Amino acid sequence: QVALVESGGGEVQAGGSLRLSCAPNGRSFSTYTMAWFRQAPGKEREFVAGVGDNTYYSDSVNGRFTVSRDNMKLLFDLQMTNLKPEDTAVYRCAACRYRGNYNYTAEARHYDYWGQGTQVTVSS
Repeated sequence: QVALVESGGGEVQAGGSLRLSCAPNGRSFSTYTMAWFRQAPGKEREFVAGVGDNTYYSDSVNGRFTVSRDNMKLLFDLQMTNLKPEDTAVYRCAACRYRGNYNYTAEARHYDYWGQGTQVTVSS
C-alpha cells in the first residue's frame, strides 16, 4: 500500500504554472517533515522543497515554487510558477518522522514514506 498519493502533474509550456498535491493514504503525517523530490531521466533524485519546523527550498526553485501544508485537510501542496524545461521530472512527495536543518531535510535517505510520483513536463 502506497503511503502517499500525489496528483496534479501534467504538461505545461515554459512560464506556466502547476500545482501538485500530496495526500496521505491511511495514516496521518501531521507531525512529520514533508518534502518534495524530483528526478529527471538520467539524473539523480533532487530535493525540491520541504516543511518541518522551517520551510526549505533548493536554490533551483527558490522564488518560483511555494510549498504548503494543511494538517486539518491532510494535504501537502507544491505550487510551481514560472516553470522551465529543466523542471521536467517525476515529482514525489515524502515523509520523514524527524525534523532537522536544511541539510537533513534535503537528504532523501532520511525519509520513511514515499508516493509513487507524478510527471511534470515543461515544454519550451
